[in-house]
Amino acid sequence: MNTSRAFGLLTVLLGLGGCGTTPSTIVEHPTTARPQAQAAHAADNGAIYQAAAYRPLFEDRRARHVGDVLTIVINEKTQAGKQASSNASKTSAVDSSISAVAGLPLKTFQGMGVNAEASNEYADKSALNSSNTFSGSVSVTVIEVLPNGNLIVAGEKQIALDKGTEYIRLSGVVQPDTIQAGNTVSSTKVADARIEYRTSAKFDTAEVMSWLGRFFLSFIPL
Repeated sequence: MNTSRAFGLLTVLLGLGGCGTTPSTIVEHPTTARPQAQAAHAADNGAIYQAAAYRPLFEDRRARHVGDVLTIVINEKTQAGKQASSNASKTSAVDSSISAVAGLPLKTFQGMGVNAEASNEYADKSALNSSNTFSGSVSVTVIEVLPNGNLIVAGEKQIALDKGTEYIRLSGVVQPDTIQAGNTVSSTKVADARIEYRTSAKFDTAEVMSWLGRFFLSFIPL
C-alpha cells in the first residue's frame, strides 16, 4: 500500500514538474477594437453634404477613429555601456619595545622589541556593453481616442511556423501629426510604447523554468 502511494505521489510530482509557465505579456490594452456603431440618421435629403458620411474633401483617410487601422514600422535600436573601477590600499606598522610588565623590570629582555608591517591592495575593473536591434512592422487598431486627439493603439501579429508560433505585440499612444502617408508611423514616435516579440517554439519554452522547479531550487540552490 505504501509503495502504491509513493508511486502515485512521484507520478504527480513529475507531472507538475513538466508544467511550464508561459512568459507574460507587457501589452496591457486589448489588441483590437471594433468601430463604434453609427447612430441612426434621417434619410438622405438629396443634398451634397451628408453629416453621417462626412469626410473633408482635401483630407486623406488617416486613422483617427476607434477601429481605424494604421501600420507601425518598428525600427528600434538600443545601445548601453557601463564601466566601473575601484582601488583601495592600506598600510599599517607596529614598532614597540619591551621594558616592564606590571611594573617589574625585565632585564633579560631589555633592548628587545617588536616590529611588524602589513599592507593590503585591492583593484577591480568591470565593463558592460549591450546592443539590441528590433525591426519589422505590425498593423494596430485604434483602441481609444483621447480628449486631446491622441490615439491609443494596440495590435498583435501571429506567424505560425513549423516549429511554433511567433507573436509580435505592440501598444502605445500615437499623435495624429506623426502619421505619414499610407497610415504609417515610426515606432520611435510612439509614446508609452510596449513592443514585444514572443515565440512558442521549444527553444523559447525551455528557457522558462517550471514553477515546481523554482520551488525546489528555493530550498536547494545550485
